[in-house]
Amino acid sequence: MEAHLLQGLWAPDNHQQHAQALEYLQQLRESADGWRMCGATLTNGGPQLDDKVKFVCLQVMEHHARNRYAAATPEEQVHFRQHLSQWMTALCMCTDPEKVFIQNKTAQLMSLVFVVDYPTRWPSFITDLLSTLSLGPHAVQLYLRTLMAIDTEVVDREIIHTQAESDRNTRIKDTMREHGVVELTNSWYDILVKYEKSHPELVCHCHDVIGAYISWIDISLIANDRFVCKLVDHLKEPLLREAAADCIHEIITKGMDPVTKTQLIESFVTVLDQAGVLKPVDDDDSDFLVKLARLINGIGVQLILSWQNINQCLGGLHRLDKKESEKREMVRQAVENKVNLLLTFMASEYDDISAAVFDFARDYIQLIKQMGAITAVERGLLENMLYVVITKTKYDENYNFTQAGEDEAMFDDYRKKLKVVFDNLAALVPELVLQVSKEYVLTTLNRWQSSPYEDVEAAVSLLYNLGEALPASHGNHFSGPSQCLVQVKTSTMQEMMQLLVTSGVSGHSHPAVSLQFFECVARYEKFFTSEPHYIPGILAAFLDTRGMRNPNPRVRSRTSYLFSRVVRCLKSNIVGYTEDILSQLTDLLVLAPIDNGQIPPLLTNDDQLYVFEAAAMLIIAGNTEPGHKEGLMRNLLSPVFAKVTVLAERLAREQDPVNQASIAKSICHATAVTARTSKAFSNQNSIQACGCVQLYLDALQLFINCLNVGVEREVVGAGVRQLMHRLVVCLDGESLLPLLPPASQALLHTPSPAVLTEYLPLINQIITKFQKEMSPFVHTIFMPLVSAIFTALSEPIEENDEEEQRTRRLLQRSYYLFLTTIVSHHLLPVLAALDNTILQQVLMSVVQGAVEFPDPVAQKNCFVILRRLTEAWGVKDMGPPGFVEFLYTQVVPACFLAPLKTTFDLNDAQTILALHESVTCLQTVYRKRGDELITYLRSQYFPKMDLSPELVNEYCQALTSDAKVFRNYSKIFFQRAKS
Repeated sequence: MEAHLLQGLWAPDNHQQHAQALEYLQQLRESADGWRMCGATLTNGGPQLDDKVKFVCLQVMEHHARNRYAAATPEEQVHFRQHLSQWMTALCMCTDPEKVFIQNKTAQLMSLVFVVDYPTRWPSFITDLLSTLSLGPHAVQLYLRTLMAIDTEVVDREIIHTQAESDRNTRIKDTMREHGVVELTNSWYDILVKYEKSHPELVCHCHDVIGAYISWIDISLIANDRFVCKLVDHLKEPLLREAAADCIHEIITKGMDPVTKTQLIESFVTVLDQAGVLKPVDDDDSDFLVKLARLINGIGVQLILSWQNINQCLGGLHRLDKKESEKREMVRQAVENKVNLLLTFMASEYDDISAAVFDFARDYIQLIKQMGAITAVERGLLENMLYVVITKTKYDENYNFTQAGEDEAMFDDYRKKLKVVFDNLAALVPELVLQVSKEYVLTTLNRWQSSPYEDVEAAVSLLYNLGEALPASHGNHFSGPSQCLVQVKTSTMQEMMQLLVTSGVSGHSHPAVSLQFFECVARYEKFFTSEPHYIPGILAAFLDTRGMRNPNPRVRSRTSYLFSRVVRCLKSNIVGYTEDILSQLTDLLVLAPIDNGQIPPLLTNDDQLYVFEAAAMLIIAGNTEPGHKEGLMRNLLSPVFAKVTVLAERLAREQDPVNQASIAKSICHATAVTARTSKAFSNQNSIQACGCVQLYLDALQLFINCLNVGVEREVVGAGVRQLMHRLVVCLDGESLLPLLPPASQALLHTPSPAVLTEYLPLINQIITKFQKEMSPFVHTIFMPLVSAIFTALSEPIEENDEEEQRTRRLLQRSYYLFLTTIVSHHLLPVLAALDNTILQQVLMSVVQGAVEFPDPVAQKNCFVILRRLTEAWGVKDMGPPGFVEFLYTQVVPACFLAPLKTTFDLNDAQTILALHESVTCLQTVYRKRGDELITYLRSQYFPKMDLSPELVNEYCQALTSDAKVFRNYSKIFFQRAKS
């Protein structure tokens, strides 16, 4: 073998050498003698070979083992095994340990040969493998790696096998159970004893092997005195105990009879307890404690699973079987005896240790729920669990609120999992959770000034979490039926909320407490509906340095959003404070100057949108006259418009591109602010009823003027489109339609694919709302718009410009949706009035989209267009000249050509919708043209498809059936045609 040629594999920068090396490697793989050369290289060169060459040789031999070894001649197989055995022996006897990746690749190669040859061609494989153990520690390491590789090939459930491979693996395991497993387990015990002091890494690896094989070998081979005592001894050894804990976990999770499993677990727990292992408070090795917690979790989960299996055999709680009931009670008691252990680990100061037993905690709660009545002992255990949950909810003192990193993200995730346990407890024992929560919340809030912030935040979070954990009708925790529990909950929630809003905790200096306070206020807004006298205090908190003027930007940002939520929910209770609130919001409603230097505004642009929306909601919700509302809205928006006027003038003069971009962003933000205020209007308080129509029309004209400045059109145009989308919702056609031509002209000044793609949804929205009123405008704009689209789609682009290609596809899809909107909203006369040549071009583009465009959503829309046109023009003299001919030359063929395309995936849900639409289109042609279509198909179209007479008759009969029958038939028809 020319090993020097392989060096180029590790020189990717030298393209020629790298390409030559790849080519040589491929030659070795594909050559019938490549494995021979590599095997000879390994056995002749031995461990002293270059590591890279070794690895390549093993790769080539692996390729042969996977693809050609099973079909090789007996002589070749013997030769291959000889190379492999010699290489194994060389590795076992070398002075220094081989690199891990070489050992792993060798073990993998051994496993591939094993699954082919054992037990038929190499019945002594296990014996031969065991014989290498006498060669020393290196041999033991390779032996263990080989066993793990065999487990991967034969047992690993995460690997998907063919039926033949599964059958093969079953035969291998059956044979190993009869011949070899006893010898293997004896070797494992010998390794555990012989190397526990000198080579702990071998013992740990042996633990892994036992854990892997225990799932399918006889449990008694491992669950016996000699192994259990040795494993427990290893749990006391710092270098061995993590692997030993994992090994025991695998043993107890092995599938077996529930009573047998319970007895096995109980015996393990007894031995572990006697050995003093189950005392996490006495150990500071967190890595081991995580493993131990995982073991405790496994013990609990497996015991509960055993209880459930017995309970299922009993047929639930209703069938009396004394013997089985005693078994079930025995298992239940075993579970209960482990709960204090669960709570000890769950309360660990290390969150990863605590989280490791969450499955046990959740399953235990579910077990209590299944059993029905709760005993005093169980109630006490659940209460202790609840206290652990509350305590563990607290932030760690090292949590970085300013710059959250990985540790903070891990704690946030831990807290979410902890909340699941809390929710489960609340579902099982709501009255207990309510009582304990009340005690904790009231005690903590009454002394919040002298308590650590962690305790205060935990108390407010606890109150917040009750909102999700406890059921409430329509989210109202402060009223409900007169049942005892509901009344207790209502009064308890009221008491906690009263203390929250009166305790002064809203003024806490820590941002975590501030945020949680406002989250609580927003979640429980219905409290203020029933007790409105607390509203002024809450509004003050939102408006001053506790909320939107808080020193912390996170608090300011979040409270801006929560303020808008509270105003939306409580506007009828707040309108009396409207003008006072507006006066206090004045400085927060000022648009930030573009040259503000390094001084950031109190609120970001996004935050400011919520405040404008809240202000507008307060104005519109009032019981005042329309003129008064209009005046307040004008006062709210006039400063914005004045600022925009100045910015537009400055934009026209500005030459610096950076400053131009900043000004344009400010104008766009002003547009967004204006659009956001329109969300305050509703059916009850419409923009017309409030007298604000002209205000918004003037605003739109102002922003159109900004767009016509001609600088930063894309940014300013985005704002104009956003405002127009909102005004379409609020205004009537008479008010808005006169501004459509100038707005469209400004928006489409430079009709790039991106601009057109953004514009079309706006026109679709307007057409959908105003329908026939849009006819003059659509008639005027249709040809220029379609021409711009065709031009944009035909412009040449770079072949590898994926972004531009994606933009073109989006534009094409938007174009078809635009046409769909026209034909679906009474605007067909616009198309009928087109010059026949232009109409033909449009129609052909639709047919092309239906057949050629590999986008099922667009294809479906194309068939919708063709169907609508057929419905309107499919009868003679009802449509443009030549349309009936177009049906036969283009529409009918499209209904066949599209589904026959290789890109038309009949297993895809969206594509099936496109198929259904094409089928409906064809049936529409039949309804309009009758037997004429059948005659055309029989005499002209189907002969081109070379269909049998029987299939032609079958298809024509289905076509004349009802829609559902034809849809189902068509799918089968095209599946057969494409197979």
